[in-house]
Amino acid sequence: MYDPDELLRYGYQQELSRQLRFRDLVAYGLVYMVPIAPMAIFGSVYAASGGMVGLAYAIGVAALVFTAFSYAQMVKAFPMSGSVYNYAGRGIHPAVGFLAGWVILLDYVLVPGLLYLVASVAMHASVPSAPVWVWLLGFVAVNTVVNSVGIRLTAAVTRVMLLGELIALGIFLVVAAAALASGKGRFSWEAFYNPQTFTWSLIAGAVSVAVLSFLGFDGISMLAEETRDGSRQIGRAMAAVLVLAGVLFIAQTWLAAMLVPDPAGLLHAGDPNGTAFYDAAGSAGGDWLATLCAVATAIAWGLPNSMVAQVATSRLLYAMARDRQLPRFLAKVSLRRSVPINATLLTGAVSLTLGLYMATRTDGITLLSSLINFGAMVAFLVLQVCVVVHHLIRRRSHNWWAHLVMPAAGFVILAYVVVNANIAAQRLGLAWLALGVLVLAGLYAAGRRPVLSGLAPVQPLRRDVEKV
Repeated sequence: MYDPDELLRYGYQQELSRQLRFRDLVAYGLVYMVPIAPMAIFGSVYAASGGMVGLAYAIGVAALVFTAFSYAQMVKAFPMSGSVYNYAGRGIHPAVGFLAGWVILLDYVLVPGLLYLVASVAMHASVPSAPVWVWLLGFVAVNTVVNSVGIRLTAAVTRVMLLGELIALGIFLVVAAAALASGKGRFSWEAFYNPQTFTWSLIAGAVSVAVLSFLGFDGISMLAEETRDGSRQIGRAMAAVLVLAGVLFIAQTWLAAMLVPDPAGLLHAGDPNGTAFYDAAGSAGGDWLATLCAVATAIAWGLPNSMVAQVATSRLLYAMARDRQLPRFLAKVSLRRSVPINATLLTGAVSLTLGLYMATRTDGITLLSSLINFGAMVAFLVLQVCVVVHHLIRRRSHNWWAHLVMPAAGFVILAYVVVNANIAAQRLGLAWLALGVLVLAGLYAAGRRPVLSGLAPVQPLRRDVEKV
């Protein structure tokens, strides 16, 4: 069980409701990641990887396993909402924490808008009589109401939605495997390695696209103040979700890669309409399977996925506002529902506005995806540094494996992916970071430098009580 005094040591009151168990965290993480997430971006990853889509997802899992391990180390050290914002601010320096929070805002604030937009565009394609803005408004309204009622209702709704996603995925896997066994498609291992197209830089660039499917496992760390069994469950849940989702991602993309109707055409022209996976599903089972996959993807992104994304975003805004690094009204918690109500409502409003604007741009989905991926990967890099600085340097830990080798390996892999990411994403992401530096400078100039409550000189661990 959690220590009821753990937040008091950092100067905070327990305001959020501790309702979530391990199974709720796993369900939350799987819904946030979306077990069928690769269906929406399969064509883009396939083209970017030279057909080695399975390899791109496998490397993505490997890279993020290190990140999940680092999250587990930091959430035990600082068991509170705010994720990398709190870890960097308390583990390194409050100014670094502000910049880390600013960078991860690029991910968290934009994610719900992207999810609503993708889902609304897909539903409009299925039901042309209802315009995109109607679907956007509907998705945002439903999720905002559910999230405003309380975390228990959110957890219950997401479990039901998760079951539906897994049923749709199970149907595809069975039908696709049966189709390959009957002679449709072409069985091969080229989804994992193709000597004619393989280069490390090519795969790294594809991973930078595929990482969009993995975003969400880190959102579990935002629920550290709402778990019943303490912060240790956060790390376990993140690792479990990452491995489970990774296996599902690899399986479905491998099967789809062997059933693509025109592999050469997909590699040459890409997948501008985002239908490559549904075309593969149609090859396996016909139009009914293609429609099932398309509608399941739209509903998954528009309801459960964006619902839990809104939860994570509101908790980040709440954590930063509680420390007076964002407007104070965002720290308001509903006494009746025990949720950060203003942050939840603002997230819904921003998502709706962003979705409506991006729907008018031909590159709206691509632009949002690139920015989100860049922000997330930079935040993950900062996380690895936090582990080393806080545990190895400040606390003088002698656990070299957990506090140096693992985070260093994760940093190297992620850095290589970031360097080979989309150039436009790099430029826009760095511009956002530069804006954050200017905001930070303005805070210092106004005498409002970032300060986190409960910070005290860190005492080194005694070697005889240090734990792995």
